[in-house]
Amino acid sequence: MAGLWFDELEVGQRFEHAIRRTVTETDNLLFTTLSHNPAQLHLDAETMKDSEYGQILVNSCFTLSLMVGVSVGDTTLGTAVANLGWDEVRFPKPVFVGDTLNIVTEVLDLRASQSRPEAGIVTFQHQAWNQRGEMVASCKRSGLQRRKP
Repeated sequence: MAGLWFDELEVGQRFEHAIRRTVTETDNLLFTTLSHNPAQLHLDAETMKDSEYGQILVNSCFTLSLMVGVSVGDTTLGTAVANLGWDEVRFPKPVFVGDTLNIVTEVLDLRASQSRPEAGIVTFQHQAWNQRGEMVASCKRSGLQRRKP
């Protein structure tokens, strides 16, 4: 079991995930088209050449998914019951094709589940950082996590 049980988590526990990921043009193109997002920001290099960014912006929903996905192996793989929600999702800097992201996760809160004694609710803070040391995304994520059998 790669993930941690609810009972193994502590408030303030921090994970600097070993997996880093360079975002590719294919990542952005596939995610954007699979989610039916026709925004020129993500698909039209010619239009974006003349924008303040000078290039295509990576779809922020891809960035959110990657940030949370990278965290799973160290935190919830095999021990999660369900994702309960995302709060305070922020994208303070854009992500561009070619950026390499590293993810940091911190446990913010733990509480017993009232309806499921075999599980607890954990709140994580996820942050994504690019190769320049700029935070490009953050969110709080709540999940229902199994207790140790």
